[in-house]
Amino acid sequence: MKQLSILLLVQICTIPAFAQSLLDSNKNWSFHFQLTAINQSHPAFTAKYSGNNSLVNEAERQKLSVTTTLFIGRKLWKNAGIYVNPEIAGGSGLSSAKGIAGFTNGETFRIGSADPKLYIARLYLTQHISLKKNADKKLEDGANQVAETVAANRITFTAGKICLADFFDKNTYSHDPRTQFLNWSLMSNAAWDYPADTRGYTQGLIAELVHPTWAVRIASVLVPRKANGLQLDYKITKAHSETLEIEKGWQATKPGVVRLLMFRNVTQAPTYATTLHDVKNGDSSSVDVYSGVKEWKKYGGVKYGLGINAEQEIYPSLGVFFKASYNDGKTATWAFTEIDESVSAGVNIKGSQWKRPGDNIGIAQVVNGISKDHQQFLNAGLYGFIIGDGKLNYGHESITEIYYQAQISSAFSLSFDCQFVLHPAYNKDRGPVNVLAFRGHVAL
Repeated sequence: MKQLSILLLVQICTIPAFAQSLLDSNKNWSFHFQLTAINQSHPAFTAKYSGNNSLVNEAERQKLSVTTTLFIGRKLWKNAGIYVNPEIAGGSGLSSAKGIAGFTNGETFRIGSADPKLYIARLYLTQHISLKKNADKKLEDGANQVAETVAANRITFTAGKICLADFFDKNTYSHDPRTQFLNWSLMSNAAWDYPADTRGYTQGLIAELVHPTWAVRIASVLVPRKANGLQLDYKITKAHSETLEIEKGWQATKPGVVRLLMFRNVTQAPTYATTLHDVKNGDSSSVDVYSGVKEWKKYGGVKYGLGINAEQEIYPSLGVFFKASYNDGKTATWAFTEIDESVSAGVNIKGSQWKRPGDNIGIAQVVNGISKDHQQFLNAGLYGFIIGDGKLNYGHESITEIYYQAQISSAFSLSFDCQFVLHPAYNKDRGPVNVLAFRGHVAL
């Protein structure tokens, strides 16, 4: 962690100052920076047995994860820009980020190892095409957004290395683990096995049709070669993912949005039923594919699903959200986490009620489940890349999360987070467990 601290210090102290001077002289640039440190612990809890992917039932303390990102943008020509994000990630999650399907730290999926790693997280181009000239929308300077004015009715193309969750399945109150809920189940629709490498990024193309009150988005991107793998599969005729989202917003009394998402992944994923049949007949050749140990080198694994995501402001200081998602649960989880069905709801309360308008309280409840085929797979003593206790006494995984985010200054916030997990990894024979966290977040 000493090496990580030095790298972070270099970014914080030198690069922002240089970039700010560049911004002052050229408004075609955008520069922003974030650093998020999350420290999690859990006490000992009851477990009748444990497996290779179980959450450690002895107390775990001081599990620290750190990510830091530079968001650099440059306007190329009218309505076009290029964005690049150097990122450093390091540290670890509780039990190496295993043992709970709705894992408790949304930043750990960006961490490939405990040692700090520098990599390019995003590198992509955007191009807006105006459809009407009688209405404009000002896009403010922000992370991966150069300040510009575009048509309110437009088509936008994005191509390059991206995070699909930056464009799809957004939610004002439940989306960003750097400032909101930490749980994976609350970042996006939990049953959306959204295509990405181990750190959460992929490559491909997104097309958006944007109207002031609605939008339609479609993406075609690469999938990993292995389950939860870092290398993407470039055999695009055999392996790919398509996502469609329809968004409708309203402003009648208070602003609200509903989003419908559909996806279809084609990968090297085997099916649970086929693997169970083969294992019973002495063929275990596909078993290590589920945990990402090896590449299957057989194509045709298809997973499809859908999700709904809604948010509504009740008062300026109070907002609510609801999400529900489902996938067919027949093939191996390939990129996100082992959830085949999920329902969540929650509330966000701003601190203006107690004269701290920058503060937030979030309260959410999520219930996750898996398909019958997935249950039988785990009960047979087999493993995915996130969960597996050696056997399974099935019950829905239920997670309650509460956090308080205190805005200490314009650039720094500090959060306390508590998660109560019932039936971790869908197993009634283990838990419940309480997970406590402190989070520091710097945004410039």
